[in-house]
Amino acid sequence: MMPDLTQFVWIAWLLVILVCVIIELLTLEFTFLMIAAGSLGGLATNLLGGPWWLQIIVAAALSVLLLLTIRPLLLRVMHRGADPTPSNLDALKDMSGRVVLAVGETGGQVRLANGETWTAGLGRAAVGPLAVGSTVAVERIEGATAYVYPTSVPAPPLEAQTPTEGRAES
Repeated sequence: MMPDLTQFVWIAWLLVILVCVIIELLTLEFTFLMIAAGSLGGLATNLLGGPWWLQIIVAAALSVLLLLTIRPLLLRVMHRGADPTPSNLDALKDMSGRVVLAVGETGGQVRLANGETWTAGLGRAAVGPLAVGSTVAVERIEGATAYVYPTSVPAPPLEAQTPTEGRAES
């Protein structure tokens, strides 16, 4: 004769809670903590004699309620003293730079204001190729490519100026 396995559902609830807490310790985003707390509701329903389907409904409803109410508050408190300065790739967005290798359909290179040289591509706002010396700004970063757009018209090279340009009339 087989034992009634519904007597041991509380063990399954404890395992779900334990796994969620372990995952939460690795992620630190309060998502699995809320699911673990909802599972506590399922465990409580089990211990009060509720059927398995009611246990699942209580656990799911409590998890969703906690995810939508408590989690945002906890995240806001946790990030209250955080530095709002963008970092990593977010810091590169809209950073200025100069074209060091003409940027066209096949790519090019730009040196950004922070001193880094990036492979560059034309951003959505760019019209036509960008000549060496053009001032640009970063539109977005995709992989190792900075997509840039022009911010001003480059000055003509010194050799291209005629002898009368740049001299005061006497």
